[in-house]
Amino acid sequence: MSSSNFRFRLAIFGIAALLIPLCLPGQTSQFEKSFHQGTEAMRAGQWDEAAKAFGEATVIMPTSAKAYFNLGLARFQQGHLDEARVALSRTLTLAPKLRGANLFLGIAEYRKNDYRDAITSFEREIQIDPGNATALMWLGVAQLGAGDAMAATVALDKAAQLSPGDVDILYHRGRAHMLVSKESYEQMYKSDPNSWRVHQVLAQSFVEADRLEDAVNECQVALRLRPAEPGLHEELGDIYWKQNQLEKAESAFQEELKIDGNSLSSSYKLAVVSLERAKPEATVALMGEVLRREPKYLDAHYQMGRAQAQLGQVDAAIGSFTAAVADAGQTDSESLRQSYYQLAQLYRRAQRPEESKRALDSFMRLKQKADAVQAQKLEDKLKRTPEAQEAAR
Repeated sequence: MSSSNFRFRLAIFGIAALLIPLCLPGQTSQFEKSFHQGTEAMRAGQWDEAAKAFGEATVIMPTSAKAYFNLGLARFQQGHLDEARVALSRTLTLAPKLRGANLFLGIAEYRKNDYRDAITSFEREIQIDPGNATALMWLGVAQLGAGDAMAATVALDKAAQLSPGDVDILYHRGRAHMLVSKESYEQMYKSDPNSWRVHQVLAQSFVEADRLEDAVNECQVALRLRPAEPGLHEELGDIYWKQNQLEKAESAFQEELKIDGNSLSSSYKLAVVSLERAKPEATVALMGEVLRREPKYLDAHYQMGRAQAQLGQVDAAIGSFTAAVADAGQTDSESLRQSYYQLAQLYRRAQRPEESKRALDSFMRLKQKADAVQAQKLEDKLKRTPEAQEAAR
């Protein structure tokens, strides 16, 4: 994490020197003078000057926890981690419950690969400030460093609940869960390397790596070992669908329904693949059963409307797309946007221009909103590139 990012962290937690109360106006002691000089240097990011001034302040008043704390922060920003640890440890001797001191002591310990000491420091910070998402994040990071991925997932899940939009937390959380999964799969392989589950997991990992042909092969091996296992044919059908092998996907979903006739997801997928294979009649029949079981299934109404439109059933299609719009509520989605677009076209065919215009207006409004969200995501992603971060310094 860059020094500029740490300055940002200091600001948001309210523990930077400029937020620590100073002595009363009018006092002119040498301590106050040194502390003020350190504060101004810290504001300007002049860490050498800040460390010198706060060091002088601690000599003048060795019992000042705030002077040692700011000295520790300055040393930390200088990269003098051993000196930072000394200053922050002294801070905690003087003020054991000072917020932020354990946090930065823990980070300094983590940077020195002292993971166990870091974990202890972060746990103490969390005891003082249970809602500190960053302390929880660093606890998880230190636990990962110590090789305890399971414990890290607990801390990072809590951090994500407290700060759901923090990309640093989400990154470390994902890494922790990935390591737990990896450990679980390795144990599974050691227990029974010939298990159909091993081949299922390999197939899933190949899908994630976009190695679809390898995924097909592993899924087929799993099916030979466990031909009647619910879900395996559906997984194979999903892979074929990704490969655009629609006939094979259709066959796989049909096999799944022979094993598990109650599989709503397989019925839906078979209906959509049938539509993509120009079989709207089959789609209408299949999707009718899906909607009988799940009447508020937005995507099912949308796909039903597509099939009915292809069959020339204009009124029925309008009814399906209208149901999709009604079921969406406040949730925006591609299916909702396309339902409005399809309604605009169908109303025009039915010579209902006012309704067509309203549907088209709704489509354009939702599309512009979605485009704006996508543009913002792209802008945020570009801001996180190393080049953009360097330019911002």
